[in-house]
Amino acid sequence: MGNIIAYILSRLTEKKQMRILMVGLDAAGKTTILYKLKLGEVVTTIPTLGFNVETVEYKNISFTVWDVGGQDVIRRLWRHYYQNTSGLIFVVDSNDSERIEEASAELHTMVDIIPVDLIENVFLQFVQEHLFIFFFIFSFKKTS
Repeated sequence: MGNIIAYILSRLTEKKQMRILMVGLDAAGKTTILYKLKLGEVVTTIPTLGFNVETVEYKNISFTVWDVGGQDVIRRLWRHYYQNTSGLIFVVDSNDSERIEEASAELHTMVDIIPVDLIENVFLQFVQEHLFIFFFIFSFKKTS
């Protein structure tokens, strides 16, 4: 009997694991957002060469957030991060009006190359907070 109760309690309090891919143009603020979520404060960052990975806890969900650099050379590699991803966040610096068109083009290019069999839900939610615009775009199918 005690084992059954322990099992039920463990299932109720079990942390759900989610892998989130965060991309956007270079200097869009992805790393700043990541560390604000992780540490609760804004930290000084340097351009991301490659990626940063941090785990952010929220209620009973553990998000592993992959912040992938946005330089031209690195953008071509974004597609390699889609596998086993639960969701995607595209970040745009709303103060950088000169690069909005470039961000739009990158977003369209990215959407065109995402394998259809990976996509479970397609949705676009626009959230503007301070200087950033977030586009929550996809949730991906669970892969084994």
